[in-house]
Amino acid sequence: MTSNLALNYLTVSLDADGVATVLLNRPPANAVDRDMYIEIAALFADPDRMGDVKAIVLGAEGRFFCAGNDLDEFATMTPDNGAERMWRVREAFFAIQNCPVPVIGAVHGAALGTGLAIAASCDFVLASPDAKFGLPELTVGVMGGAAHLARLAAQPIVRRMYFTGEAVEARQLAAWGAAIFLHEGAGLIDEAKRLARRAASFSPTATRLAKQILDRIEIMDLQPGYAFEQGFTVKMSGHPDSKEALKAFAEKRPADYAPRHPQWTIEV
Repeated sequence: MTSNLALNYLTVSLDADGVATVLLNRPPANAVDRDMYIEIAALFADPDRMGDVKAIVLGAEGRFFCAGNDLDEFATMTPDNGAERMWRVREAFFAIQNCPVPVIGAVHGAALGTGLAIAASCDFVLASPDAKFGLPELTVGVMGGAAHLARLAAQPIVRRMYFTGEAVEARQLAAWGAAIFLHEGAGLIDEAKRLARRAASFSPTATRLAKQILDRIEIMDLQPGYAFEQGFTVKMSGHPDSKEALKAFAEKRPADYAPRHPQWTIEV
């Protein structure tokens, strides 16, 4: 199933399981400019534009995942226009992170600067062992990306990569303890889709609620975070999908979940 959305820089498809595949597509290296940031932000803030989406795989066309910002556009940035441009960047990253459904990053080639931040904005990252991650910000006279890398790696790794600007292969990052899942050989997108189908197999109401909960507790201490989760265990017990999940598990059969209930959300 192919989406009929009119997109310039993203290739989008949606399968029968509710798994959407979104591929960055701005040759030759998927460098991101202002218009592409706007397109990313709009799609991930409202994935239901694609149809009945239950999970998303975010990958890329071509040799690279994303080689960073469009440097020609960066060269025209000034203190006068920079605030708006940086807001567009944040808007795209945060839309991926706060997307209402799980987003699995599938990284090959290189994820540099903005590419690293896009990957780190996903719920988790699957990468080819030879995929390179890097923060060349100081190399090109800008700042940014360290906070996103800190979602994947410890501070000494973040600082080594930031202060040297050297790209590091995924296999090395994983050996250093970074939270990157390696996939050997071909079929990176297929493996990401397999994991996405697993996520899509659960109650669509519960999964979207869980996404909001995980986003919230990431910045909370353990005890208040767990208490926050427990409150939604109580709330979800009133939804028919909760009992259906238990019954299906006991009967060793696939669950028959109700259509997504849009009112089940966390009140801000």
